[in-house]
Amino acid sequence: MIRLESVSKVYPDGTAAVKDLSLEIGQGEFCIFLGPSGCGKTTSLKMINRLIPLSGGKILIDGVDTMQQNPNELRRGIGYAIQGIGLFPHLTVAENIATVPKLKGWSKAKQHSVAQELLDLVGLEPDTFIDRYPCELSGGQQQRVGVARCLGGDPPILLMDEPFGAIDPITRNRLQDEFLKIQDQLKKTIVFVTHDLNEAIKMGDKIALMRNGELMQYADPSTLLNAPKDQFVRDFIGADRVLKGLRLLRARDVMQDPPVTMRDDDDAATVRDELDRAGMQWAMVTNAQGRFLGWITADELEPGKTVGEVLIPPDVTAMPGTPLNEALSMMFNSAIGTLAVVDGKHQMIGVLSFDILRDVLGQQAADSQMAAKSDADGGVA
Repeated sequence: MIRLESVSKVYPDGTAAVKDLSLEIGQGEFCIFLGPSGCGKTTSLKMINRLIPLSGGKILIDGVDTMQQNPNELRRGIGYAIQGIGLFPHLTVAENIATVPKLKGWSKAKQHSVAQELLDLVGLEPDTFIDRYPCELSGGQQQRVGVARCLGGDPPILLMDEPFGAIDPITRNRLQDEFLKIQDQLKKTIVFVTHDLNEAIKMGDKIALMRNGELMQYADPSTLLNAPKDQFVRDFIGADRVLKGLRLLRARDVMQDPPVTMRDDDDAATVRDELDRAGMQWAMVTNAQGRFLGWITADELEPGKTVGEVLIPPDVTAMPGTPLNEALSMMFNSAIGTLAVVDGKHQMIGVLSFDILRDVLGQQAADSQMAAKSDADGGVA
């Protein structure tokens, strides 16, 4: 657990970068420091591992004041990743990952083993990448190695300063997803700096929104979106906060059973009877093993042909963990505006429709209005 008690940072010229910051980050929590440039978020992060000294207040890790600890020992127990990645160009990937393990005196065999395990964890083939140098890697690959190095000494705490900020949007989204999977396995205590609200909502358990060195609101993403504390928070979140709230839900949370499912070897007459009985114009198609193959609509049915001969293959499918905002975008590319949800083996497990998402948005808007009314009434809904 990390606790900041009235922490402040004032520079010699009188600039107050952080003012009376108090908050608590629970063990295993993913905390986001969010805010515009110059709000004090990176300064606050660096004070945790004493890269920047405090001007006032205390920072305690598991109840121990960081100022009472040897700074080098403190930092060896805290993983650190930055936007510029900061890999040592003269060291191999394995040597970069083993930076902290080497300082801790681990054997070379253990260092190599850890490097292999972590490369596999971040989605890089160990045999391919372990002996390469940073200049031989793409930006996205370097970033993955940076995350692996951050985890190298198996620290309980990770500090991450806009680690995905300097890469393209597609790679960034992929790295966010993969890092969330890693966090689901490892349950580290993470402090993560970003200026990107969408990234904060997607990644964080708690969000500390800052302005001019002050903490404006500290809450989980749902509370931040549905019950902004003041006008600054509302303006920072934006008028589309209900749409942003779709990031908080996954396909598994709202998907439904398909209204009509047909087999690829069914004939046109059988499908038409099923569609008429259900009052539907389309059906989802699987094979005998339940693998999703695509869609069939009444217009595609041809006498004498099986479903498999005339079905519409899917352009996109969702996974159970797909955020609803991404699912909504996928639905616009779907053949019939409806999205199949499949598991890792492409077995069909559910369906998303615009009607389902409309109901979700309606409920979120109602929740937001209720929260606003409660705040206006002094907390009495």
